Amino acid sequence: MSLPFNLLFGLALLAAPPSDTERKMEQQGYVDIQSIDPSIKVSLMYSRPDNFTGKVLYTDLQHAYLHPDAAKALKKAQTRLRQLHPELSLIVFDAARPMSVQQKMWNVVKGTKKNIYVSNPANGGGLHNYGFAVDISICDANGDTIPMGTKVDFMGRAAHPEFETEMLRKKVITQQAILNRMLLRTVMEAGGFKVLRTEWWHFNLKTRAQIKAEKRKAIM
Repeated sequence: MSLPFNLLFGLALLAAPPSDTERKMEQQGYVDIQSIDPSIKVSLMYSRPDNFTGKVLYTDLQHAYLHPDAAKALKKAQTRLRQLHPELSLIVFDAARPMSVQQKMWNVVKGTKKNIYVSNPANGGGLHNYGFAVDISICDANGDTIPMGTKVDFMGRAAHPEFETEMLRKKVITQQAILNRMLLRTVMEAGGFKVLRTEWWHFNLKTRAQIKAEKRKAIM
């Protein structure tokens, strides 16, 4: 019996040896999310050109890495989701991010109104650069994401959790999308994550103040 392509692709990624970037991350103590919980799906959006920059930014990064504490917290979130909906899974679109990539993202939005969506490397970057943030959604058994009102990486009010009631009233997003977002927040909160106010898909395990107090070094 032949296996589905998406399953074969996932198995190939798991079997592939770490790239230079991935080895550097491992040397810094970061862990592959799927080594902690293989059931969590991964589809890194910056390894493809269909992101807000229109370019491939991860040329040799195919696995999703996090700080071990964040990876364990994500496993808790996945466990909670499976308890509530055994047919669903978390799907990761971005995790630990090198500061060199952060700079490329910043270069796209600096000087524009979109700069609120990307952390400035000159100010220490964001939680992605320390392995404590994840861009994530929920998918079905086939890997297809459930409706969330916007795609991941959308830069606009419809992506802001704080504007969901307004967006529903204006019929920009649906009630089902809001319920799906609430489910995502519920399970991520079970792992200790907090949602970013401007992006329904972005969750942080720590705060900037904690990172600064702990004197953590960013991923270069």
